[in-house]
Amino acid sequence: MTTNSSPQLWLYDTTLRDGTQREGLSVSIEDKLRIAKRLDQLGVPFIEGGWPGANPKDVQFFWQLQENPLKQAEIVAFCSTRRPNSTAATEPMLQDILAAGTRWVTIFGKSWDLHVTTSLKTTLEENLAMIRDTIEYLRSQGRRIIYDAEHWFDGYKHNPDYALQTLEAAIAAGAEWLVLCDTNGGTLPHEISQIVQDVVKVTGDWGLGTRKESSQSSIPNPQSPIPQIGIHTHNDSEMAVANAIAAVMAGAKMVQGTINGYGERCGNANLCSLIPNLQLKLGYSCITEDQLTQLTEASRFVSEVVNLAPDEHAPFVGLSAFAHKGGIHVSAVERNPLTYEHIQPEQVGNHRRIVISEQSGLSNVLAKARSFGINLDELKAEAKQILQRLKDLESEGFQFEAAEASFALLMHEALGDRQKFFEVKGFQVHCDLVEGKETSNALATVKIAVDSKNILEAAEGNGPVAALDAALRKALVNFYPQIANFDLTDYKVRILNGHTGTAAKTRVLVESGNGRQRWTTVGVSTNILEASYQAVVEGLEYGLLLHSQAEAVVKASS
Repeated sequence: MTTNSSPQLWLYDTTLRDGTQREGLSVSIEDKLRIAKRLDQLGVPFIEGGWPGANPKDVQFFWQLQENPLKQAEIVAFCSTRRPNSTAATEPMLQDILAAGTRWVTIFGKSWDLHVTTSLKTTLEENLAMIRDTIEYLRSQGRRIIYDAEHWFDGYKHNPDYALQTLEAAIAAGAEWLVLCDTNGGTLPHEISQIVQDVVKVTGDWGLGTRKESSQSSIPNPQSPIPQIGIHTHNDSEMAVANAIAAVMAGAKMVQGTINGYGERCGNANLCSLIPNLQLKLGYSCITEDQLTQLTEASRFVSEVVNLAPDEHAPFVGLSAFAHKGGIHVSAVERNPLTYEHIQPEQVGNHRRIVISEQSGLSNVLAKARSFGINLDELKAEAKQILQRLKDLESEGFQFEAAEASFALLMHEALGDRQKFFEVKGFQVHCDLVEGKETSNALATVKIAVDSKNILEAAEGNGPVAALDAALRKALVNFYPQIANFDLTDYKVRILNGHTGTAAKTRVLVESGNGRQRWTTVGVSTNILEASYQAVVEGLEYGLLLHSQAEAVVKASS
């Protein structure tokens, strides 16, 4: 828990620039604006928006934020030092930076002499001039500077004297932050710790003192002559979070990273892991406690906007971060969560989940039932019956830990209160595959009964499951209009015994949603269509159950 006396750490999010370099990740201007606003709500003080002038999207993004600025966060423009053998005042890309209208600019420069001579193809002295000239020019235009020392750790290990000269050039020119970058992601925590300590000691030996805080701004005082140290780590050695923490403990005051660790190659330091570790375990002040409870939602929001599936096993914010499966574990955590949880899930906006599987004990069933609003504590015989049914079905290939909606229906069935919204009397699916055509068509016919009324409907789809789903919805929508709002959001197939070839048993998981909630159902059969049918039908049934329960709550409160 943080207090007013907790040491302050400055968060710098680079999801909108470094994060978008992840392979397969692409965002629109609207996506970037939505993410920026969500990070602003989360309390991140610095948000790197991109490189103005590098592409039209980033230019538009900064223009949009000039019209509709964020509430508390500083939006930061990113750019390199000027080109060799030119001047900053005549550098076109720096004019784009100024046009972005941001108060803060992050400039990156070369720290490793190898990059100076090989990548920039210039002299070591000219590189120092590029750093000085660029920062001095932007400072003369009223900008405040964060200096990213690219490849800092590799450069320092190869030529420490020259690497330190680049920092001295940035300080002399007026940079307020020196951010040490492990750009290749290959440095280990003990090296990070030692090198950051070296930098802190050297800057102290330069006699530059300690920064004072401005009483007028939450951002460090621009008049102070000494920049503070920041850290920027990549995850190529699976060390990004550990390295960032090591740097903080060695004296760094700014941590750069991305939501969900998105980034090029193996990613960047994951702020969703860094923030709770730094704040809850090390006592640093990063964001408010209320904002910290928004972390899980923010993580999932960003993953949805960039159209990447959330990492269900991510620490702190993943769906399985506080999931308990073993019966002994569940029994213990029900008595005292400290037995198997390192923090309270609610501190980061997550929640405890009891997973149902063949490894479950009675404690799992009782706890899972309570999460669905079903109290089985006084119905131990029924609970044991449900547990046995669960184990029997999982031995046949069903998997309820990933299909909790199907398990809820199973519990209602055992208790004798499963609502019969409809009954499927039968279905047929016909597929046409015409040689020479790239696509095939499927036609499904279903016969269902609702309130003793038989309905026969047919529908087409681009495949047999799509056609079956469409036919079921078509038959039911007149009785249950809410079905029009149900979506089939995911469909997964797993072969359970591949050694039997095309006769193998198949497990199908179907994820459905209604715009507010999502739920997953399961079907198992040697016939993939039958397995799909089971999962699709239960998905519709559980959606109707949720709607019915919501209506009952509204009626009870009115």
